Formats: sequence, structure tokens, C-alpha cells
Amino acid sequence: MREQVRGHQRWVVKIGSAMVTGDGRGLDRAAIAAWARQIAELRAEGREVVIVTSGAVAEGMARLGWAERPESLPKLQAAAAVGQMGLVEAYAEGLARHDAHSAQILLTHEDLVDRSRYLNARSTLRTLLDLGVVPVVNENDTVVTDEIRFGDNDTLAALVANLVEADVLVILTDQPGLFDADPRKNPAARLLDEVEAGDPALETMASPEGGRLGRGGMYTKVLAAKRAARSGAATIVAAGSEADVLTRLAAGESLGTCFRPATNRLAARKQWLAGHLRVRGRLEVDAGAVRAVTQQGRSLLPAGVTAVSGEFARGELVSIADPQGREFARGLVNYPSGDAARLIGRSSREIAELIGYREENELVHRDNLVLL
Repeated sequence: MREQVRGHQRWVVKIGSAMVTGDGRGLDRAAIAAWARQIAELRAEGREVVIVTSGAVAEGMARLGWAERPESLPKLQAAAAVGQMGLVEAYAEGLARHDAHSAQILLTHEDLVDRSRYLNARSTLRTLLDLGVVPVVNENDTVVTDEIRFGDNDTLAALVANLVEADVLVILTDQPGLFDADPRKNPAARLLDEVEAGDPALETMASPEGGRLGRGGMYTKVLAAKRAARSGAATIVAAGSEADVLTRLAAGESLGTCFRPATNRLAARKQWLAGHLRVRGRLEVDAGAVRAVTQQGRSLLPAGVTAVSGEFARGELVSIADPQGREFARGLVNYPSGDAARLIGRSSREIAELIGYREENELVHRDNLVLL
């Protein structure tokens, strides 16, 4: 897999808050300039690069003289507004030294939930890449609320990788990679060189603790690798402080931890479904429905549903769980929650009799369903 990275042409590079701001001391312009130089070298070799950057809130805190990350949402948004100015300027200056144009892209979760806005964001990013421009992406922290945010820029980076169908997602962090145990608590912890994205064992190894400045942690990076793998992207988590880390990775050097993607790449619409972060409700199904959906590629019928929870409208995203309560699929539901509850365990032929109308025979059609 490491050798294959050498030939990959479209990269998403995510740089964390601690890296961008020198662990909160303010923008590390020298480090940003170094990454910009490496990105220019990747582009000179024919690669396309999208940057996903953290650091707006941390830079705003530094400019405002705040030592601790505020808990108040309005203060966080104010810090992001202040810090975003310097953050974009630093990347623009660094890239301009190498005759590279850059563009600021601010995204919210709503931009990727709505299908038309999702397609528009994808079109904009692809057009910028076609024009030879380096997009610099960040979450629009100045307007989002806790209910509609991505949660961390690792998640955003994975969704951007899906959006542009990247070959490689590189996450630069203050850790050398993924260890088989928490190295802060276990001195015998071993750095993992190559793993398979989506391996459930990885989530138990990764620490869910974020740093003082960020909202992530190694746990969110493991989940990001799993998301990125849905579009066939390999993910590498490596130390951003490593000299020439990007160019060395491009040369096939073994730095950090490489997460291999699964062999099957989801179609664009399925990627969009899988990338949704907000699930409106939950359908629990019996073992027969699990087999029909996972092994036979069938739609989910009312007969296989054993329980409905949550409140959702027709067309909203629901989670689908097996008899043990484990989520194994998601999909766009054809009936609102009240009607869906009345259809539990019943034949599709009875739909009109039970609720007074019949839109579809399926609760979730297979074309609107993705396995996780």
C-alpha cells in the first residue's frame, strides 16, 4: 500500500490545530510555509491537493489573549471569526511563494446533508482543482451550532475526501500515528505501520481524548479513515512535525500509520448517504431482514421490521439495526415515523389498509440504502 501511495494523484491533507498554531501559541507561519512548499512539490509532480485545516479558533484565542478554549458557543464563534482572517492569509502567502493560487472554502454540515448543496460543493472543489487552485477548507465555525457541526475536522476531512473522490487522505497531527495502546499510559505501546480501515479492533485501541485546542483525538482519526475508505481512499496518520513529511510520504516512505481502504468503492450517492452525520430515527429488524439486505441486496420491507424509534419524515435518514442492536445500514425512509410504526411486521400488501395510502412497497428501497 505504501508504494501505491506514490502513484496516487488526488490528495486531501488535513492539518490539526496543534500543528497549525504551535500548540496554541499563535499561527506557526514557518510550519505552514513548509507544508505549502511540500504541497507545491506534490503539485509539480502532477498531484492535486486539497487542504483541510483546523486552527481558526486556536488562532483567534491567541489573538484575543485567551489561555483556555471557551465553552460558550458565541465566544467560540467569535474566536473563529477573528482567527480565520490570519489562517487563510498564512496559507495564501505560503502557497503564493510557489506561484500557487489558493481558495477559501467554508463548509457546514448542512452543505453536505442537502443533496443539491452537496453536488454544488463537489462541483466547486473539482473546478478549483481543474484550474490548478489549492482549496483551503475549514468548517464554518462562525455560524454552526453544536447540533449541525461536523464535530471535528478529521470528520470534515474524510467527507471532503469522499466529496472529491481523493486517492489519499493524510492527517497531520501531533502524534506519530496509531499505537496498539495509549502510549501516554503504556510505555510498551507499539506504533502500527499498516492496518485495514474499518477494523473494529482499531476503535478500541484509539484514545477518544482530544487535545486542549482541538475536538478530536486518535479515535476520530480512526473513524475518519473508515469514512474515507468508503470512496476508496487510503488514509495516513502521521506527525506533522516530521521534516518533509508530505514529500516523503509521496516517495513511499513508511511514516505514521497507513489505513488500507476496503476493495469496494461506494458509488457517489451511497457515499453521500454514508456520510450523513445526523440520523433522524432507527429501525430494528429481524435476522431474515438482515440477510435479505446484506447478503441478497434487497430492499427493507415492513415485514422485517421489529421496532421503530425517533421522529422522522418521509425521505429522512434512518439507522437500521440488527437483533443485537448493532447498526449495519442506513437509508432514506419512504414513510414517516408514525406510519412506519403501524407497519411493523406487516406485509407490503397491507400498507394501504393500515395507513390509508401506499407510496412504496418498501420502507427503505435498496437504491437509497447503504451498508456500513
